[in-house]
Amino acid sequence: ERLSVAFREADAEDLPFEAGSFDAVMSTFGVMFTANQEAAAAELMRVCRSGGRIGLANWTPEGFVGEVFRTIGRHVPPPAGVRSPLEWGTEGRLAELFGKGAERIEVNRRHFIFRMRSPEFWIENWRATYGPMSKAFEAVGAEGAEALEEDLRTLARHHSRDPRVMIVPAEYAEVVVHRA
Repeated sequence: ERLSVAFREADAEDLPFEAGSFDAVMSTFGVMFTANQEAAAAELMRVCRSGGRIGLANWTPEGFVGEVFRTIGRHVPPPAGVRSPLEWGTEGRLAELFGKGAERIEVNRRHFIFRMRSPEFWIENWRATYGPMSKAFEAVGAEGAEALEEDLRTLARHHSRDPRVMIVPAEYAEVVVHRA
C-alpha cells in the first residue's frame, strides 16, 4: 500500500511523543514485558488520540508461552515485586490497565504456531534471542542449565503436533483497545 513507516526505539514507560499523536498504537509481544505495567499502559493511552485504537498481541497464561514461564519459574524465581507479563493476556488485567480510558476492549484468542526443526533448536534460538529465557539460563548458570534445558525440551515435545520436529501452537490474546 506504499505506506510510509518510521520505526523509533523508545522507553514504553516514557514515550517521547505528544499526547494524542497517533491514530493507532501497536505492540507485539513487547510492552507486556515492562516493569511498570500501569505506566506503560498509561503511555499507550496518552499518545493515542481520542477515537484511536491500541492494538496488542500478548501471550496468555494458559498458552504454551505461559507454560514456558512456569517451567522457567521452577528453576528461577520471578523478580520480586514485578507483576507477570502474562497478565497482559487476561481480560481482567487489560480492564484494569485500560478500562478507564477505553470505549471498549476487544480480546480474541489466537494461536501462533511455532515451527522449529527441533526442540533443541528452539531452546538454542530462544536462549540466544529471547530475554526471559536468556536471563533464566544466566541465573541457573552452568550447573542448572542441563536441568532447565531438559524441562523445556520435555515441554516442547509434549506440545508438539509432530514428534520429528517442533510444531507447537501458542495461544495469545489479540487485543484492540478503542480509546474513548
